[in-house]
Amino acid sequence: MQIVREYTYLFGATSPHDGVLDTLILPEVNAEAMSLFLAEVALRHSQDYILMVLDGAGWHRARDLVTPPNMRLVFLPPYSPELNPMEHVWEEIREKWFPNRVFNSLEAVEDRLVQAVRYLESQRQLVASITGFDWVVNISLSAT
Repeated sequence: MQIVREYTYLFGATSPHDGVLDTLILPEVNAEAMSLFLAEVALRHSQDYILMVLDGAGWHRARDLVTPPNMRLVFLPPYSPELNPMEHVWEEIREKWFPNRVFNSLEAVEDRLVQAVRYLESQRQLVASITGFDWVVNISLSAT
């Protein structure tokens, strides 16, 4: 039997201060998809200036990545997932929504993923509690 792998990708960003979570499920992971996600986050928060903290994934640093004007990208040190608040969101999704599950199709996986992110997007206090690292929530948010 030939094994064929199918993939779907969840892009996500959170505000650890208030637990706002923005997600987008896309069929690919590359600079174009990341640019689309950044544009969506910027649109959802068009009145805000966004400081987006990212790890060093290739599509986060691609030369053709388009960063919206109301956003600045800041990168975490290499090999430091423990500093990335989104890692806790991914862990929450894996543990609570995908434990020991087998799916018959990629569509079923995406349906479950949609359930997970819709729930988490509505649970700001939970998201803030799992992503609100001291070093993040104690940063002064006022510019001088």
